[in-house]
Order: sequence, then C-alpha cells, then structure tokens
Amino acid sequence: MNAPACIADYHRRAQRRLPKVLYDYADGGSFGEITLKRNIEDLRAVTLRQRVLRDVSKVSLATTLLGQNLSMPVVLAPVGMGGMYARRGEVQAARAAHEAGVPFCLSTVSICAVEEVAASAKAPPWFQLYMMKDRGYVRALLQRAQAAGARVLILTVDLPVPGVRYRGSLTARLSLMGGLARALDGLGHPRWMMDVFLGGRPHLFGNIAAAVPGAGKLDDFWLWVRDGMDSAVTWNDVAWLRQHWSGPIVLKGILDAEDAREAVRVGADGIVVSNHGGRQLDSAPSSIAALPAIADAVGNDLTVLVDGGIRSGLDVLKALASGARGVLVGRAWLFALAVAGQKGVTHMLDIVRTELQTAMALTGCTDIRTADRTLLTD
Repeated sequence: MNAPACIADYHRRAQRRLPKVLYDYADGGSFGEITLKRNIEDLRAVTLRQRVLRDVSKVSLATTLLGQNLSMPVVLAPVGMGGMYARRGEVQAARAAHEAGVPFCLSTVSICAVEEVAASAKAPPWFQLYMMKDRGYVRALLQRAQAAGARVLILTVDLPVPGVRYRGSLTARLSLMGGLARALDGLGHPRWMMDVFLGGRPHLFGNIAAAVPGAGKLDDFWLWVRDGMDSAVTWNDVAWLRQHWSGPIVLKGILDAEDAREAVRVGADGIVVSNHGGRQLDSAPSSIAALPAIADAVGNDLTVLVDGGIRSGLDVLKALASGARGVLVGRAWLFALAVAGQKGVTHMLDIVRTELQTAMALTGCTDIRTADRTLLTD
C-alpha cells in the first residue's frame, strides 16, 4: 500500500484500522456536529493571495513559542487516551514530536503517565490540565508534571460540563456494549488487537491511577473524571494555579474576545482559540472565524494559538495569517499514530512541513514569523 499523501489519507485508513468505538470517540463532535463541520469548512473558505516573482529560494519555518524554539509553529494537541490508538501511544507521539522539533502536549487523561512519556521520549512534554474538585490531587499532579520537566501548562477551560456527544461518548458506548460486543469489535481489527489490546498494557489512565485505586477498567476512570470535574472553576482559579506552576500558563478554549481580554487581566501567558474540536458547544463559531477578533482584542499581551479543523500545512498558514502565533493539531496526529505509530506521526509532521513551506513560497512569505493578514485576499 502506498504511503498516505495527506492527513485525510491517514483519517480514512484509521477508520479501517480502529474499533468503531475508538474511531467514533476521536472523530465525533457534539450534538449534530455543526461546529465540527464549521471548523473545516470555514478554514477551506479562507483565501490566500497568490504572489509571484519574489525570491522564495529560502523559506524559514522556525519560530519561538512561550520561550521554546520550534522548527515550525505546530504543537501536537492534548488528546485523551492516545495509548489506546497505538501501543504506548503517547510515548510514540512524543518521540516523533521531539525528533521533529515541535512540542507534544500530554493530556490529563492519557494512558501513559507524564513520567513515562518524559523518560521514554527523552523530552519533557507540555501538560494539559482539567481542573478537578480535589485540589490536593491537582496540586500533586502539577508537582509530578513539573518534576518530569513539563515546560508549559495548558488549562482546558471549555469543559465545565461534558458536551452531548451522540457519536463520540465513549463512556456511554462502553456501558451499552456488552463484553461480547466489545470483543467482536476488537476481533474485527486484529492488528489493533495485537498492537494495543494485547501489547499496549496496562490500559490505565496513568496520571490519575493513584487517585482511583479500585479502578479495574477504563469505564471506572471516566466515571471518576466525570464526577470529579469542577464546574465551579472561575477566572480566580488562575491565580491559584500560578501559585503551583512556575512556567507559562495557557488557557485552552477561548472563543470570545471578551474572554480573551479577561485572560490578559488574570495574567495568562497564552490562550488557545478553540471550541474543543467541535466537541462541546455545538452551533458555536468555528475557531478560525473567532480568531481575528480575539487576536485584535489582545494584541501582543499574550501568545495566541488556535486549534480546530487544522488538516494541512495550508491550514497552518491560514491560521497564522488570521492572527495566531501557532497551531495545535489533535485528530491529525492521533489518526497517523493509529495507522503507523511513531513513524506515522513523523510522516504526518513531514507532510505538514512540506505543505506549509510550499504555501509560504506561493504567497511570497519567506519567514513564518512575518505571516499576517496581508497574506489574505479580504
């Protein structure tokens, strides 16, 4: 079989390789998936200016984000349960990111613990946090992440309650599926069974295993997370986080300019313009549609990142031209991981790099740090 030519190829191949319950969890959005579709459609609608007869023999993708030098302005976004998509999946993805010169952000609800990822990948990840009611647990988790060398903390702020996900609610699916149904779903995907189900154990949430000592299966961990999520979190809690985290703090899930200004007020170092990949409030704007007004609202007061619908290097350039300093990609690396492990993630990043470099040359942009709205037609 030929190597995937684009991220969409990885998406299609992952659907064949993965058990349906895992594919739907990664691919689905909330309610009718309106916002999920908007993320992609609105990015497609952004038009770039084609410029000609400019010296584009040298094109630089290098940049700096939150004090870290990157080979290109791309971050592997935090995605829950990456270790169920390939054997010790978060470790493989982190290794690929490190070799490519970009950050990997580990989810609170990863299969591999932060210590395993940092040691095995030989590079400290960024760390994503869900604020839980048990502040003692949160404090201990932050200490573990910092001890492992994590440089940046990303606090997810758009999940005070879980979105209604008809297609992608893993806990509901696992509860409804009997043991036989689960077995048949797995047996229908023998490569996944050998690589992940048999070879990728233990299947625990590594970062929270100690907090749920009686958990014997993933359902138990999800129930603990759902019941322990703190829906009373406010802007004031950022100050509490600052007391327990010494590095940059980024708020992920900003979709409104007023909230962006509030992030500046409370001293956040960065924000991620995001609708949680269309998995929370359906009928919300796409990330790319919300980005320009948010970038204007905060100026240079903090670092503006964006995620949602990024499926190519061309999309990366569109996002930067619309006001972001960098992008996070989630489904892209997860599906590449599911298809070919670390090699798949490496190849996916190579695809993004080549596409971004080509798009820059064809717009006459030779330094990614200068990408701005002059690259857009409107």
